[in-house]
Amino acid sequence: MKLLRHGPRGAEKPGLLDGQGRIRDLSGHVDDIAGRWLLPEGLAEIAALPTDRLPLVDPATRLGACVAGTGKFVCIGLNYSDHAAETGATVPSEPVIFMKATSAIQGPDDPVEIPRGSTKTDWEVELGVVIGKTAKYVSEAEALDHVAGYCVVNDLSEREFQIERQGQWTKGKSCDSFGPIGPWLVTKDEVPDPQALDMWLEVNGHRYQNGSTRTMVYGVAHVVSYLSRFMSLHPGDVISTGTPPGVGLGLKPPTYLKPGDRIELGIQGLGRQRQEVRAAE
Repeated sequence: MKLLRHGPRGAEKPGLLDGQGRIRDLSGHVDDIAGRWLLPEGLAEIAALPTDRLPLVDPATRLGACVAGTGKFVCIGLNYSDHAAETGATVPSEPVIFMKATSAIQGPDDPVEIPRGSTKTDWEVELGVVIGKTAKYVSEAEALDHVAGYCVVNDLSEREFQIERQGQWTKGKSCDSFGPIGPWLVTKDEVPDPQALDMWLEVNGHRYQNGSTRTMVYGVAHVVSYLSRFMSLHPGDVISTGTPPGVGLGLKPPTYLKPGDRIELGIQGLGRQRQEVRAAE
């Protein structure tokens, strides 16, 4: 299934994409794409609904982030060896973990804001993993049993805030609008191998990132298992698993986003995002 959330910001309703690519409203049956509805039995209940009888939604309706109730937005840094090389970093001996504030989460096509004082706002297409069942000390072999599905994430970053200022990466990753998620939460039954997905990102029609999850240093199962050693993962938590090469920081000369730019990105089978870049008010 392709689950989604539609409607005005802060008042989104649950929905899904039917076999003809039309948005259907789930609000008569489901509270939100969150909590128990992300558990295996909850997803099974949604799958059993008569899709053709669900109300149609205007295709022009805004889409929100494809999952609600996200308690943790966990990111993995330097998880593609070629991206590590372009940023001058070495491949880590174990996954690099940082947190992104949940206040950064927004819809896939909502405008991206360049923060006040920023001169180095950058882009990163990433595979997002949505947890469906609580994971604590899970083995790599059972890790994917705890995944509800996958989505597109743009892990926007302010490189000066992230790298050149004191402290951790968090403040360069957590600015408002720096976490577009969606358009859909694609359930794991439709993604038989999360390590075989092509991914790409363009700015103003120029393709900067053209990669694949095949080249991840640490795959999804390893990442979920690894994280579960240090924190419980709960339904609705999102893991952003790293980006392939082609970010603005790694270009010669470095190239960063500016107001008026248009970003488009996508992952095979998971949909695409489109964002206009604006200056923060």
